[in-house]
Amino acid sequence: MSLIKQISADAAHAARTLAQLDESLKNTVLLDMARSLREKTYEIQSANLIDVHRATQDNLSPAMVDRLTLNQHRIEAMAQGIETIAALPDPVGRERFIGKRPNGLSISKMRVPLGVVCMIYEARPNVTADAGALCFKSGNAVILRGGKEALHTSQVIASILQAVLTAYGLPKALISVIPNPDRALMLELMQQREFIDVIIPRGGEGLINYVTENSSIPVIQHFKGVCHLYVDKDANQDIALDLLLNGKTQRTGVCNALEGLLVHKDIAPRFLPRAAKALAEHQVKINACPPAAAYFDACTYMAEGDFGQEYLDLEIAIRQVDSFEVATQHIAKFGSHHTEVICTDNELTAARFQRAVDASVVMVNASSRFSDGSELGLGAEIGIATTKLHAYGPMGLEALTTEKYLVSGTGQIRA
Repeated sequence: MSLIKQISADAAHAARTLAQLDESLKNTVLLDMARSLREKTYEIQSANLIDVHRATQDNLSPAMVDRLTLNQHRIEAMAQGIETIAALPDPVGRERFIGKRPNGLSISKMRVPLGVVCMIYEARPNVTADAGALCFKSGNAVILRGGKEALHTSQVIASILQAVLTAYGLPKALISVIPNPDRALMLELMQQREFIDVIIPRGGEGLINYVTENSSIPVIQHFKGVCHLYVDKDANQDIALDLLLNGKTQRTGVCNALEGLLVHKDIAPRFLPRAAKALAEHQVKINACPPAAAYFDACTYMAEGDFGQEYLDLEIAIRQVDSFEVATQHIAKFGSHHTEVICTDNELTAARFQRAVDASVVMVNASSRFSDGSELGLGAEIGIATTKLHAYGPMGLEALTTEKYLVSGTGQIRA
């Protein structure tokens, strides 16, 4: 049996044990995982320095290096995320009554784990902790295949979590790590449908497409984040400016950062000069359509087909639009179903936007940066699904479960 098949088989066997584990024990284990991450901060940072140094030498983008870097604050955030997960109600075993049939059959549904989740990700070592904790609490075994960029960091984090599992007599295979980032092994991993129930890729567009095209296992896509802010004609300009700056400059290398600004023509003469000044102060590179470009001292002109890029940097695309309909049409064409924001004081327009826009998260007068599992009360998230099967939007505990039918009778047989 190959290494990949053995890891997959062990994970499937371990998942059957975890599905029946008591919630209180799961929470105790999770709290110990959080404590261990804090205690091992030095070891995590030492491994992370190796990965960051190599990434810098390999001239990886600033956005990727930022995602890769773990400082003490980010490690603490990982630990707090696990503690939040421990405090959340366990969805496993939750029942809901469907109804009683005329023949007396009682129908209910119960939440159950998916089984074995495979995470394939790039320079995101925090995913190792988040996915490990979320899958454990939701009753799933997880196989982690990180990219070569975060190899040392991910292995250290996983070993810390595995040590806690072992201390409680639980199998290490509940949180497994593929030790070699070789793409041939990843391809073999994506064929283990006998053991793995779902694959969740997190990374760049190339990785997502590769996994989707080559996996024989169902894939939940976590695609790029081309997020827009639409400043409506009835917007509060101060709020709109805050949303723009927070969404674009607070942290550029993340999928919920703003990449596009759409401004209604009726408010553009008042708002765009303010936006130009504020964005210049933050050294944001401007790409704009000709009508919007008139308000900026320096910018790159954009044609219709140039929109839809994920910059992950201090760079943004700006378009002046003639109407609400043009704004939503632009989002439909160039958005990525991730997060879309409207700034408006018109409640009817806000409601129209919420209905019209096809995105996993739709914000009204709130920053795109809140499109995050922890900010939405899910604890840590395993990712933000941009396809609608089996989940849509930030995936927390419940999204890592499904439902089975429970049918109770008194001896009924079908005629």
